[in-house]
Amino acid sequence: MKNSGSQIILKVLKEKGIDTLFGYPGGAVIPFFDALYDELDYFKVYRPAHEQNGVHAADGYARSTGKLGVFIATSGPGATNAITGIANAYMDSIPLLVISGQVANPLIGKDSFQEVDITGLTMSVTKHSYLVRKVENLEDVIREAVEVATEGRPGPVLVDVPKDVFMHMCEYKGSSPEKKHEADLPDDKMLLEAVKLINSAEKPIIYAGGGVRISKNDHLLLALAEKTDIPVCNSFMGLGTIPRSNKLSLGFVGMHGSLETNMAVTNCDLLIAIGARFSDRVIGSPDKFAPRAKIIHIDVDSTEVDKNTYESIPLIGEMKSILEKLLQHSEKKDRSKWLEEITSIRKKNDIEGQFVPENILNEINKVYNKNTIVATEVGQHQMWTGQYWQFNKSNEFITSGGLGTMGFGLGAAIGAQVGNPNKRTVLITGDGSFRMNCQELVTVAKYKLPIKIVMFNNNTLGMVRQWQRMFSNARYSETDNYDEVNYQVLASAYGIKSFKAETLQELKNIISETYNLNEPLFIECKINHDCSVYPIVPPGRPIDELLLNG
Repeated sequence: MKNSGSQIILKVLKEKGIDTLFGYPGGAVIPFFDALYDELDYFKVYRPAHEQNGVHAADGYARSTGKLGVFIATSGPGATNAITGIANAYMDSIPLLVISGQVANPLIGKDSFQEVDITGLTMSVTKHSYLVRKVENLEDVIREAVEVATEGRPGPVLVDVPKDVFMHMCEYKGSSPEKKHEADLPDDKMLLEAVKLINSAEKPIIYAGGGVRISKNDHLLLALAEKTDIPVCNSFMGLGTIPRSNKLSLGFVGMHGSLETNMAVTNCDLLIAIGARFSDRVIGSPDKFAPRAKIIHIDVDSTEVDKNTYESIPLIGEMKSILEKLLQHSEKKDRSKWLEEITSIRKKNDIEGQFVPENILNEINKVYNKNTIVATEVGQHQMWTGQYWQFNKSNEFITSGGLGTMGFGLGAAIGAQVGNPNKRTVLITGDGSFRMNCQELVTVAKYKLPIKIVMFNNNTLGMVRQWQRMFSNARYSETDNYDEVNYQVLASAYGIKSFKAETLQELKNIISETYNLNEPLFIECKINHDCSVYPIVPPGRPIDELLLNG
């Protein structure tokens, strides 16, 4: 029996166990949505207010569930609106399938209405981009696209489908045999060299990144750390891969890392990097990052080795197998003196009773402490969340790391809540980021998603203003947000209950009053205009040269 191209796409998605789609209809994808209309007993479909946020929702769904996120966009502006979301997923290695509609084959290359070369535009921010000109190729391309997006180091894949290909008919061949992949492992000599270093090191540090979360190896990281008694620092994307309450967890390292964490990395004699890419925000000055340490770099992607560091011992391959080997051969150790040395320089702020970000987050975290996903936008509030939230699991922290996309959080929180209906989802945002994509409140309300939105409102683009003060002679150019926006009225316009807190007691009362409400909520926290993120490492400086205050 013959099927249309649209039906073939849906059949392949079913074959792969994909039942949740995010999408926005338009002229070029009308045939696809028409076929989808007959499959709503199987597929759950979520339509955002804007395509960028729809991709962010698919991204948040993928990060929080470990499944493939899927977004459908129409041609032209529908596809170009999706590019920021695609680039964001690419930078953070998130598995996405974006299916874009294209003008019909006879119209391609003629500057037709809503025609854009989206495969060309997305080439640098996808693992692969396909343009399918024949319906006979569509089944194999969709199946291959799913595999490319999810295998190895995951990432976004785009499939561009002309409108006539959605409608043309051909036979559906059915699923091909699953490919069996042998686990890639470094040679034994390299593994044994790494084990020898781990066993002999006096001041080792594990540096765990987002690759641990992506590969679902949190448990092996924790087992290795506890057996060898090695403290663990994280990249920002790696937060949650070890419970923050664990004594070996040091939090994140780098530009806004704590004094003890940055000093631990600077003074270590061995750095075991696991699924981390040594970004500039982590390492500061490359030649002074962990200057006395040998580096073991465990990753699935060989191109990351020595990209930003020098002379690492590379352990390239499937992370699970490598960690199991290291766990098997490493010796049980007591390195408590090293941990005591690290924690002895920990600084405690004297902020009792003050309405400042640390206390605000601690109050929220006390209540939303288990079975909770925390999403953030980008800016000061994002860094404060990374510093103070007590993360339990890696798939419960959803944030934009590599691209740093303002406006990411609300869409991502929608996707996370869709994928995890039995968990609570809290979005921490700032007034600048929130204004980027606040129209998605209509999506939150439409699907009755019980997301708790906490907005830090300091009436400014806080991180940029902080940099202007510190590095541009306090020349505050276009960073203040003293506009007449009543955020309670805005949230209420969408039927979302809204609250405002200016003291800790007011916040406590709001949390107590609303905790058991299974509906979306908006809480505005008014904080000081000049509230800053500390510590901070000035750009290009070594990470031990932190500024602890202004």
